[in-house]
Parts: sequence; C-alpha cells; structure tokens
Amino acid sequence: MQCGAWDSLVETPVVSMAGVKTKISTPIQKPDRFHEITSSEKSRISTGNSEVDSVLGGGIVPGSLTLLAGDPGIGKSTLVLQLAGDISKTKKVLYISGEESAAQVKLRGGRIKDLNNEFEFLATTDVDQVLSHAISSNYDLIIVDSIQTMASQNLSGAAGTTSQITNNTNNIVRVAKDSNTAFIIIGHVTKEGNVAGPRLMEHLVDTVLYLEGERYGLLKMLRGVKNRFGATNEVGMLEMTEQGLKAVENPSEALLMERQELPGSVIYVGMEGTRPILVEVQALVSPSVFGYPKRVADGFDINRLGLLCAVMQKRGGVNLSTQDVYVNIVGGIKLTEPAIDLAIILAIASAASGKIINTSTVVFGEVGLSGEVRSVNMSNLRLQEAKKLGFDKAIVPASVKGAKYFGVKTIADAIKTLK
Repeated sequence: MQCGAWDSLVETPVVSMAGVKTKISTPIQKPDRFHEITSSEKSRISTGNSEVDSVLGGGIVPGSLTLLAGDPGIGKSTLVLQLAGDISKTKKVLYISGEESAAQVKLRGGRIKDLNNEFEFLATTDVDQVLSHAISSNYDLIIVDSIQTMASQNLSGAAGTTSQITNNTNNIVRVAKDSNTAFIIIGHVTKEGNVAGPRLMEHLVDTVLYLEGERYGLLKMLRGVKNRFGATNEVGMLEMTEQGLKAVENPSEALLMERQELPGSVIYVGMEGTRPILVEVQALVSPSVFGYPKRVADGFDINRLGLLCAVMQKRGGVNLSTQDVYVNIVGGIKLTEPAIDLAIILAIASAASGKIINTSTVVFGEVGLSGEVRSVNMSNLRLQEAKKLGFDKAIVPASVKGAKYFGVKTIADAIKTLK
C-alpha cells in the first residue's frame, strides 16, 4: 500500500442516484411532428466562378460555414480574394485577414487583373470582432483568413491551439445560423495533408473544400470532401492566370493539349466526383544503376506502384527486377482511384517494350493481385466522355461491352495488345 500503514482502508458506502429527483430550470421545448415541419429552399449566393459553384452544389448557402483547406502557397487566399470581389458586385461582403495587413492584401490584390474592390476589409485576429460584425452589420458573406490566427479574449491559450480553434469555430457556426450570414474560413494543413488542429473542426462546418495541385503548377483542383447541401467528392478544375484562378471549362482538353506520341504514354479516363476526366499517364523504364530498382511516382501512390510492378512481374511476364520505374500523372493531379491500375500497367509495359499504344485509345480498369482486371463504376460515362474528345477505342475490363472496345480479363491479355 502506498500509505505504508495498517488498517487504513475505510469502507465508503456508494449512494445510488435512483429515485433522486433533479430540478430542471430550463423549460422543456415541445417537439414538432416531422411531417409538419416546413422546409424553405433559400436562394444560393453565386460565387461568379462556375467550377466553384459546381463543387458547392450551386453556390454558397446563406447561413452556412465553408472550410477551405490546402497546402501553403497553393492559392487559397487568391481564390477567396477573387470570390470576395465577384460576390461583392451583388452582395455585402467582409474580408477578415489575420495573417496579412491591409497594405499586404492590397498589394496581392493588385496582381489580380480586373479584381472588383467593392468588398469591405478588416485586418484583425480578434474573433470577437468578427462575431460582432456578423451580428450587427448584416453581411451576406464573411471570409476569415485564417481560422488558426483567430483568438478570443474569453478563452485561454494562444491562437491556433485546440481550445481556440474548436471554440471559435463553434461560435462562428452559431452566429452564422442566427444571423443568416455565410462564412468561408481558411484552414491550414499539416505535413500529412490534414487540416491543422482537431478534426472536430471538419465536423462542425457545413462544407469542406480542398485546393490541390502543384504549388507552381498552372492547374489546381478544388475538391469537395463534405457538403451538407450538395453531393460530396465533386471536383472543380481551376487555372492560375493573370485574372487569378479561373474556371477550366474543358479539363480533359487542357490536360491533353501538349501530349506527345511516345512509348509510355497512356490516356486514362478517371472519375472525379461525378465528372469524367481524361488524364495522360506517363511511365519511364530504365536500367537500375545501383542494383536496387527504384520506384518513383508523382501524383500516384508510391506503395501502389510497387504493388503493380510486382503483379506485372509475377502475372504479366514483364521483368522489372533490374529496372527503375518512374510514373507521372500529367498536370500535377493526384489520383487515387483504383480504376487507374490498368493504365499504370500499360504505360509501364509500353515504356519497357518501346511500343506506342494506339493514339485513339483510352484505358481504365482495376487490377487485383492475381492479375485479373476488375470492373469499375460508371464505365459508360467514362467512354462517352472519351468519345466526345475523339477517342473511339478502349482497353477496358471484359465486362464492358462494345464493338470497338477491347475487353481484357487479365493484365497478360492487356499487355498483348501492345504487340
């Protein structure tokens, strides 16, 4: 015993709370019957950007809270600055900056051609000021850049701590619903790509958007991972121009514009949300110099690449044990859909054999460890999009039927199409 004494245990009776009456000071609210509740479809706020509106499900819902996240330097502040300018043409907008001064934001805005300057601006890190403006000034939209810089005097801890982020976000949600003011807040991300701070913040907000792409690349992808007012996993394609981030009306055409007909190049039809997108997959195979073959991937999971190389060697008869394999997804896009497996394998096989895949052919299909090619969702929609852009042939799973489509059951069958 820690006390070091004898006979120190004292019997303590446990008092049961059964039968104890608790006085409730709050009046009981009468519940409504669900079928008697009336729903009102409020008009959405158009952002002025067709791709952003599409990801949001048609625009910003009044009284909603949208979280925009992405890597540093990806273009989050540029995007919300444009949205503030476009929306302020018809609505009352307040831009809150906690990271930059008014002069710094003005300088950044000067680099965006034809930016509308009718919105109001406030540089502060006091979240209580933000809430006061939302309650008293009747704004349609308030943008907060960023939530990690905001702090409340009523809470302990510095800005960016768990207590500050969760409580401030919760207060913004409450004020947004009460005042019918829409909020867009920017959130930092960690090295792992998650929103900095607790994941609870993602559960509090109505919509979560991620801006993805190469930091210095022209094309960016706006991905919706949560949306209480629309479909999830919607994707919008944006291009960095002198006017800032502009909508790309035909993403597939933009991604294939500079394609060259060389071995190792394959056109893959992927699904980003409900939209089919054609992307060029490139592969390069070269003899390993150091004896240990390298596997390098840009825009694709490196572990998945190693797995597919092992399947090719075991099931497809392609010896890669002494070859370095490099895979690149053109445009700086990151793809995780299993349907890209067959395109990766054929790009590697093409690069290893030096044979070019037919230029009017697209490829998609999931590959298993046994080398089988499995069916994927929305095959017809993928093929329709490919046909619009002039691709009338396809190497696809055997379950997809079509006169000009080459259905394959295994990767060995797919690799034979190169001969």
